[in-house]
Amino acid sequence: MTASAVLKAWEACDLTDTVFVLVCTVFCWPIIPAVGLAYSGYSHRRNGMASFMPSLLVISVCSIQWFIIGYSFAYGDGSGVIGDFKYAFHRGVLSDPVGTIPAILFSEFQLVFEATVCAIAVGGACERGRALPLIPFIFLWSSFIYCPLAHMVWSETGFLANLGVLDFAGGTPVHICSGATASALSIYLSYPLFRSRKSDKRTPSHLALHRPGNSMSQLIALVIIWNAWLAFDAGTTLSLNFKSVMALCVTNLCASAAALTWACMAYFETGKWSLDSTFMGAISGLVMITPSAGFIDMPTAFFFGIGGAVVCRQALRIKFTKFAARWRWVDNGDTFAIHCVGGILATISTGLFARKEVAAYDGATVIDGGVFFDGNVKQVGIQLLEAIIGITWSFAGSYIIFALIDCIPGLEVLAKDDDIVSGMDVAEMEESFHEYHEGDYHPFKNGSILLE
Repeated sequence: MTASAVLKAWEACDLTDTVFVLVCTVFCWPIIPAVGLAYSGYSHRRNGMASFMPSLLVISVCSIQWFIIGYSFAYGDGSGVIGDFKYAFHRGVLSDPVGTIPAILFSEFQLVFEATVCAIAVGGACERGRALPLIPFIFLWSSFIYCPLAHMVWSETGFLANLGVLDFAGGTPVHICSGATASALSIYLSYPLFRSRKSDKRTPSHLALHRPGNSMSQLIALVIIWNAWLAFDAGTTLSLNFKSVMALCVTNLCASAAALTWACMAYFETGKWSLDSTFMGAISGLVMITPSAGFIDMPTAFFFGIGGAVVCRQALRIKFTKFAARWRWVDNGDTFAIHCVGGILATISTGLFARKEVAAYDGATVIDGGVFFDGNVKQVGIQLLEAIIGITWSFAGSYIIFALIDCIPGLEVLAKDDDIVSGMDVAEMEESFHEYHEGDYHPFKNGSILLE
């Protein structure tokens, strides 16, 4: 396109909406490394840096993948399942309006969604998965797992979108997808099929449970994620209107209700307050509100938070059972309990409690509503179908991609036994969040200053 054509298209965009989404994009971006920081906090201190590093790989690989083919697969015309090559290499994605904002800004905002989901998903490999195989996994997973789901739910040609599914900011493409993917990676590492299984230096096994290794990392991650998720949901309106304000408010209330509920449950069980419990509660609330932020009112959001915390906390108990140890079930960062179980609950609950009058707060959206407020019983079936497709597509597809990568020499996905025992920071990283003991190091030669 010529400069004049670009500028003419730019003039058709709404400046206020563009600035709003631009600011939301900037505020949302820190979610991606903050997820890595959260996994670092969950992990044993010997694995802290190695658990953080995948989030940086995600930022780089997803940005490249989204530029090459991701945006086109997610938002190109294509079929009802996946887009075409119309926007490959961002061809023609410049200032033409998508709604009231430039296409390139819409693309960048949606890239943050993909990278956030991927950062959560690869946490399934924490503390025993190697970083190198994650690079091709991220690219392939983004292209063939996330992008088709995003296309099905949010694209104009997506078949779930045309069925009338209600998924405001990603109950299925974000949370069910990330939780199911993390579970697939974790199960494969416990029961590898190819090179990781045949290696005499690798023993697939259950990991001993431990307390979070770095509470400060968890604290910083919580502050960033909670703050950024407000922009995540508010920005999903793609324009500045009352619905944006409402989405932000219900998001904060739901997270607050869930954080307090989970923290109090932990306190009444143990007699002590817990940052980890408060963290998990807040995240469960953010999970619950994601698909419904544009469809429910404040009282409903409050009860969503309480319900999400109770259900997710019960799901979390699974990993502490003898059954989990016997079957090598490792739920790194509690991704299955929070994102997968919480995402399923949130998706179905949206169909039950969505209100068409709330959806219309932007002056444009028209829906049939949910069961309890608008009598739309069929909405539950549509939401259930979305959840089933999301968990099946994500789990099976991720497992297959991870297994195929494990077939390639040098890309064995499971770390060696010695590396897991010594800690993945020592095995895979040059740095650690914690001090290395460097033997007889002294800042001055022979312990004295030499002037020559």
